[in-house]
Amino acid sequence: MKAAQLHANCDLRVDEVDTPRPAAGEVLVKVAYCGICGSDIPRLIKDGAHFYPIILGHEFSGVIEAVGEGVADSWVGKKVACAPLVPNFDDPQSHRGNYSLSKGYSFIGSRQQGGLAEYVSIPLINAVPLPESIDLKAGSFLEPVTVGLHAINIMDFKPGRPVAVIGVGTIGQLLLQALKSLGAGPITAFDVDDEKLAAAKEVGATYTCNSMRPEEVEAAMATTEGAAGFDAVFENSGVPAAEIMSLKVAGPNGKVMFVGTPHAPLTLQPAEFELINRKELIVQGSWMNYSAPFPGWEWTYGADILSNGTINLDNLVDKVVPLSQAPQIIELLQTKGAVKGKIIVDCQA
Repeated sequence: MKAAQLHANCDLRVDEVDTPRPAAGEVLVKVAYCGICGSDIPRLIKDGAHFYPIILGHEFSGVIEAVGEGVADSWVGKKVACAPLVPNFDDPQSHRGNYSLSKGYSFIGSRQQGGLAEYVSIPLINAVPLPESIDLKAGSFLEPVTVGLHAINIMDFKPGRPVAVIGVGTIGQLLLQALKSLGAGPITAFDVDDEKLAAAKEVGATYTCNSMRPEEVEAAMATTEGAAGFDAVFENSGVPAAEIMSLKVAGPNGKVMFVGTPHAPLTLQPAEFELINRKELIVQGSWMNYSAPFPGWEWTYGADILSNGTINLDNLVDKVVPLSQAPQIIELLQTKGAVKGKIIVDCQA
C-alpha cells in the first residue's frame, strides 16, 4: 500500500509499505480522508515527531475492510472515524473516566502508525461508527469537532447564556457551531482576522468582534446584561493576548475555558490576574476529547451533528491533497500564507 512516511524533519515521502493485518481485537480501515491537525505541524516541520519513520495522521475516516480475531464480521463495510487515544485502562485516572489524563497511553498517528496511508489497523474500541449517510470527508472532522464538545462537556455548560468564542480558526468555528446546536446564545466571535470573523458569522455567530479595535470590544460587551461580560468564554488560539482578553470579557462568576495550546509565555500583570479574584471567575483547561464510557458522549453526539448537516464545513477546507502528492504538504506549511484553512489528504488518490 501507499503511505506518507515522515523519515526525518521536513522529509515526508510516499512509500510502498506492507498493508497491515488486523491483530486480535483490531479492524483494518481503508482510509478515505485524513486531516492535517495543528498538532501535526510541529511533528512535520519542527522536529516534533516521537520517532522516524512514522506515518502521522489521527483525524481520519474510512470503511472497515477486514477484522481481526474476536471482532464480528458484521463490522466489515461499516463507515468509521478514528478516536486516536489508546488509553492505559489500568491507570487510576482511566478508572475515573479521565482517559486523556492517564499515564502510559499511546496515540494513533503520533506514538504509533496513523492514517496518512491507504490502510491502517486500529483497535475496534477506537473505531467510532458513523451514520451510513455521512460523507467521509465530513467524517474526517469528527476528531476536531469533539475537541470543542469536550470543552463544553466539562464546563457544565448551560444553554441560553451569552457566550464568547475567542479565536475562530478551525477549532473555534467547530466549537461555535457545536455551542449553537446545544442552545447557546447569543454567541460573540472574537478574532483579529476579519475573514475568519466573516466565516464565523456565516456559521452562526450572533455578533463578531475584531479584538484589535477597542470600539468593537466595547460594542461586544454592550450585548451582555449590564455590559458586565459573558457567562462563558472559550479561548481557542493559545495566544497570550487572547488568553488575557478571555479574563477581561468574562462576566462576574463567569467561566473561562482554555482550549488552545499555548506556544508562548503568558505574563499577567497584577490587575489582569486580579480579574480572576474580583469577578470570582472559574478558570479551567480542556485536554483532548474523551469521557466515559470510552470514547464518550463527544464522539456519538459529534457524529450525529456532522451527519445531519448541523456543522457547516464549507469555510474550513482549504486544500485537498492526494496521498500520492503528500510531500507537497511540507512546502505548504513552510510558506507563509499558503494555508488558510484545513488541509485534507485524499488517501485513495
